[in-house]
Amino acid sequence: MTHGGALLVRCLEAQGVDRAFCIPGESFLAVLDGLHDSPIDLIVARQEGGAAMMAEATGKLTGRPGIAFVTRGPGATNASAGVHVAFQDSTPMILFVGDVASDQRDREAFQEVDYGAMFGPLAKWVARIDRADRIPEYVSRAFHVAQSGRPGPVVLALPEDMLSGPADGTPVPAATLPSGKAADDDVAAIVDWLAGAERPFVLIGGGGWDAAAGRAIGDLAEAMDLPVGASFRCQDYIDNRHPCYAGDVGIGPNPALADRVRGADVLLALGPRLGEMTTSGYTLPVPPVPAQSLIHVHPDPSELGRVYRPDLAVAARPGAVAAQLARAARTRTGDRAARAHADYETWQTPEETPGAVKMERVIAHLNDVLPDDAVVTNGAGNYASWLHRYYRYRGWRTQLAPTSGSMGYGLPAAVAAKLHDPSRDVVCLAGDGCFQMVSQEFATAVQYGAAIVVLVCDNARYGTIRMHQHRAYPGRVSGTEMVNPNFAALARAYGGFGATVATDADLPAAFARARGSGVPAIVHLILDPAALSPRLTLPADA
Repeated sequence: MTHGGALLVRCLEAQGVDRAFCIPGESFLAVLDGLHDSPIDLIVARQEGGAAMMAEATGKLTGRPGIAFVTRGPGATNASAGVHVAFQDSTPMILFVGDVASDQRDREAFQEVDYGAMFGPLAKWVARIDRADRIPEYVSRAFHVAQSGRPGPVVLALPEDMLSGPADGTPVPAATLPSGKAADDDVAAIVDWLAGAERPFVLIGGGGWDAAAGRAIGDLAEAMDLPVGASFRCQDYIDNRHPCYAGDVGIGPNPALADRVRGADVLLALGPRLGEMTTSGYTLPVPPVPAQSLIHVHPDPSELGRVYRPDLAVAARPGAVAAQLARAARTRTGDRAARAHADYETWQTPEETPGAVKMERVIAHLNDVLPDDAVVTNGAGNYASWLHRYYRYRGWRTQLAPTSGSMGYGLPAAVAAKLHDPSRDVVCLAGDGCFQMVSQEFATAVQYGAAIVVLVCDNARYGTIRMHQHRAYPGRVSGTEMVNPNFAALARAYGGFGATVATDADLPAAFARARGSGVPAIVHLILDPAALSPRLTLPADA
């Protein structure tokens, strides 16, 4: 006989969990006690949003649920940002929330929240474990739900008295997941559509992929001369050097790529939801009946036909289907993919932007010096548009970025990535606004020796909003200016390495010193506020 917190920890161990993230709270002291003697590595973050985003990034990296523990009320509300990222990014994750004691429920007790109502729109499943003897059942179900179909987050509330009370139970073995394969007839039909098309296009993305699936889609594309594009922030699903890679179909795509998608006669959407970002505001293609013949493969049947009416709908995991298609591919020669890749190469040619530090040159330097397996993370902001356009992702899970567009994601994701594999270079790009939403997590990196390099892109403004403001209300600046600290000095205050880059010539040495410092590092890039994006410049009088 033991307490519920210890039984919960044993159940996590049985599921193969090796790391969890938390902000400690009195509502789950019994879990912390259970973790004391557990091989699970407990990482204490600085704010619940950071802990949840670290867990989400771990889910992306491993394909298994990332785990976070937070306390009730404010802890849960802070963590909701990470849950939303997991939901929109189709990432397996489980958030455990310490809850009020059972005999205090429904009295608006201290920090009490109705988690079913709060997280219902943000999670695949929300539940409370009221009996300690059912902990193994609930944990097993949570791992199945988080990973099955379209992956996503699960939230489990843990009443304080349930955790601290006596418990007896046997952990359930690790989740057994369905294969997610498509029927043979569906695979044959997809190959028939692609083989008969004159202007086919393959768009990959969503959850349920792995490195083998990325290689399989490359093999399929080479065999059948298929241009392949990546949906928003899924650029690492296929090596960007692949001769069939056509670029990313996201925000502000290559105009030639957008034309290619619009002009396709058959569009195979293998995994993505076809949401706003990937479709350029629902113009690539146009709903509800696209001009292209649409084949939509997605693990959630309810997503098929939700916005776009497909000609062929297949409810299956895209990674499994990629492997099936590669095995069933027919040989077709031509130059369709080569022309699409040539357009991508042309789009890679930098367009010069204002300032002594130019983001296009920063990204070019990263391309030159980072190894193929380096992980590059980012949150949200115009600074990321240079990264998405010019950086070449060369391996699976070398890109950690939120398709949900959540600011503040890059730093906690970088911490999680470095802890997951300390041997890999991990570089975070963050805007000045993006970084300061989570800058306290730099302390987490220092505490656990996660020697990441953060490039803080400082243009002293919320650049994306300023861009939209200039378009909609020119000359009326309101709410977008910032006064920033010395970010290099901030890094040193935390015990890390800090350097300031004021000209392009400063970057190579500063970045090399940061990489070689052996500690978490910040390289503070002083940018010209006029440089809004790779193609937009703010006028001097704006």
